Amino acid sequence: MATRTSSYHRHAVDHFEPQETDDPQAQRRMRGQLEQIDYTAFASNKEVIGAVLGYADSGKFQRMAVAAAMARAQWVKEALALSETVNPRPDQMARLSALRGAYEELAEAYEAMRRMVERGYLPYRAPPGS
Repeated sequence: MATRTSSYHRHAVDHFEPQETDDPQAQRRMRGQLEQIDYTAFASNKEVIGAVLGYADSGKFQRMAVAAAMARAQWVKEALALSETVNPRPDQMARLSALRGAYEELAEAYEAMRRMVERGYLPYRAPPGS
């Protein structure tokens, strides 16, 4: 289940929650198993994302940011042009919607790449001399 807030999808956590037990040993065992599951997910993400994307650097982030900014500007430019029309045609509204979708997708991809770096899935290469 995804909850939409601004331009970011937040996935609701729907993990199994076992019945509380008074046995501290069973609780420790369960925590250990869950940590192993989380580590497996981390390692899988790191391996797959690294293999597909390689690494992140300031150039890649800048390209993503510029692409999202351009898409946003085109969307708003189109909306401003349509604001001069009393009744925009369905094809004009479809184009506006497509431009908004392009902006939202690019902004989401930027945020996703940032989270990948933050979580350690994607290595970040700092510019030389920094």
